[in-house]
Amino acid sequence: MSLFISLRTRAFALLWTGQTISRLGDSLYRIALSWWVLEKTGSATAMGTVLVVSSLPMLLFLLVGGVVVDRLPRFRVLFASDVLNGCVVAVVSVLAATRALEIWHVYVAGAIFGLSDAFFYPAYSASVPQIVPPESLPSANSLTGLSFQITGIVGPAVGATLVALGGTPAAFGLDSLSFFISAAFLAPLIRIALPRTSAQAAPGPVRDLRDGLAEVGSRTWLWLSIAFFGLVNIFDAGPRNVALPFLVHDHLGLEVGALGAVTSAIAVGSVAAAIFLGRYPRLRRRGLLLYGSEIVMGLMLVLFGLMPSLPGLIAAAFIFGVGISIGNLVWTNTLQEMVPQERLGRVSSIDALGSFVFLPVGFAFAGILVDRIGSANVFLLGGAVVVLLAGAMLFVPAIQRLD
Repeated sequence: MSLFISLRTRAFALLWTGQTISRLGDSLYRIALSWWVLEKTGSATAMGTVLVVSSLPMLLFLLVGGVVVDRLPRFRVLFASDVLNGCVVAVVSVLAATRALEIWHVYVAGAIFGLSDAFFYPAYSASVPQIVPPESLPSANSLTGLSFQITGIVGPAVGATLVALGGTPAAFGLDSLSFFISAAFLAPLIRIALPRTSAQAAPGPVRDLRDGLAEVGSRTWLWLSIAFFGLVNIFDAGPRNVALPFLVHDHLGLEVGALGAVTSAIAVGSVAAAIFLGRYPRLRRRGLLLYGSEIVMGLMLVLFGLMPSLPGLIAAAFIFGVGISIGNLVWTNTLQEMVPQERLGRVSSIDALGSFVFLPVGFAFAGILVDRIGSANVFLLGGAVVVLLAGAMLFVPAIQRLD
């Protein structure tokens, strides 16, 4: 099948397999960590702080990471990132098993993960086209996305089961092991050097950044959309990442298995939409499709706050996942088709930074608001704002013309 043709390239098969195992471990860790923070502190503010200290280092060093991975062997960066993360989670696991884990340990671990991610993600993105033939890139990109989605389905369910049966230390320990397994898959690749053209591609990082900013500023649909997603993440990602465990535990009175089921339902919706849309060689009316999916996602957040039972919450989560997949596919294809290839890397870095820059604000506010007005009201407020902002974007001529 053409979907799997990139796995014929040994280097990519090793990279993809290792990172899929690592992503599965990450899914275990996220579920276990959110439940540990909830039981340890009972504070949504603490939950938000964990996410803030994880995201800030990534945001601060993301552009630096993009420059570094164009000047150092990328697979060594990936290998070092996996080893570092594996050691950090191993320490967290031991502390949890000995009942010595404190919230400040989690903050420190999160900050290290965020710093590592600032280098890991640019390195991964740049390494794939280095080792995969051009004709196999669509396969490689599809498999990478599928890896995220499938581990997003399996991981939360497995993580919730582990927490229920063996406690959080078991989930932490498996995440640590997954990083070391991933590093073992990367070990045969660390001798792969940078392409010769990479070091000579541009006169300097400052000029690269100026060119990228100029490219973004010249396209209204692009800079306006980056600004939109930067703002909307305050009202979307904040409730989903901070308020959801409290909605399940405090509002609905359910246990960790329910949290895993809701999280998995989002990933199932994403996979279903990706399979369906993958049949179409080209998507039309992309402005309407992109912001229409955002409106649907906002409405589902509102339903999160209104649903009195787990089945309704799972159904809303599934539809929310469909919206995520549609939006991601439309946005990725639009960038790849409309931004010149020689500037796509810089524009992608600016896009990522602009879209995520307010995430710490969203996490912090969500945590504070959950403690003050309750998790259900946080979803109602966040979803309503997302619907209003996305609806307003549909009246912008540049978005209406985006096809």
